[in-house]
Amino acid sequence: MHDKPNLRAWLLLILLSLIWGSSFILIKKSLNVLTPLEIGSLRMLSASLVLLPVALSRLKQVSFKQIKYIIPVGLSGSFIPSFLFAIAQTHLASSIAGIFNALTPLFTVLVGVTLFAQKEKPKVFIGVFIGLIGAIILIASTSNNELNQFNYYALFIVLATILYAINSNLIKFKLHELKAVTITSISMLIVGPFSILILIFFTDYFQKFGIEGIGLATFYMSLLGIIGTAVALIIFNKLVQLTSPLFTSSVTYLIPIVAVSWGVLDGETIVYAHLIGMLFILIGISISNRQKKAGTPA
Repeated sequence: MHDKPNLRAWLLLILLSLIWGSSFILIKKSLNVLTPLEIGSLRMLSASLVLLPVALSRLKQVSFKQIKYIIPVGLSGSFIPSFLFAIAQTHLASSIAGIFNALTPLFTVLVGVTLFAQKEKPKVFIGVFIGLIGAIILIASTSNNELNQFNYYALFIVLATILYAINSNLIKFKLHELKAVTITSISMLIVGPFSILILIFFTDYFQKFGIEGIGLATFYMSLLGIIGTAVALIIFNKLVQLTSPLFTSSVTYLIPIVAVSWGVLDGETIVYAHLIGMLFILIGISISNRQKKAGTPA
């Protein structure tokens, strides 16, 4: 039985929210110098390098049957979304990207029902429907509180959250016997080489050395890969041990608040339509995800 959340648990929850909620502003700042391909590659490469010792020590614990599921987990849970978020934020405010990330628990429910034959109560689908209304409001919102400008780049984040949902269900139903650290470290070991190849053959990153801001942008993405993946995973697992998945899932509500706060501090415009969209999404999560674990962040 899990203990009632104490001060330590609340502090860890806040820290986790700050880490994941800050990822969007780091991507935004890096886009001043780096391309989306460079951002995604550097983020994944740094995460894979810091988790390399863990991955190598746990390889023997994983069977070939499990590897065939860990590969799509690495692609859907980390690798592909890291590029999708960067592409989306070339035309989308970091605060709005953070709000869209909250769709992950809703899509986790839908993927579980459609692909993994999970049965859910009617209220769950009501929650999903409300959340999707919020997403539509966000996609169609302008800086003038009007709903007449469809931002297609938001669909990149919607796709990323669907991939996160597939990742969560694969872990739950196909890799439940493995520890989260094992799954994450080995999946990073698998996608790490792809990140190096993309940097070398599909970007001019190494020719940018000496350009103003390249060092800081590289630092931001390394920070996101190391802190946002390795450290955040440890914090998340510790929270589940200290409290419960239900308490830990409340990070889903805090991430958009952190992302919006960073956006406002950076001069982004947040209008009523954005807040209404976020409210719809959070209400949808509350209704449909009360007994669900949190989804994977950006």
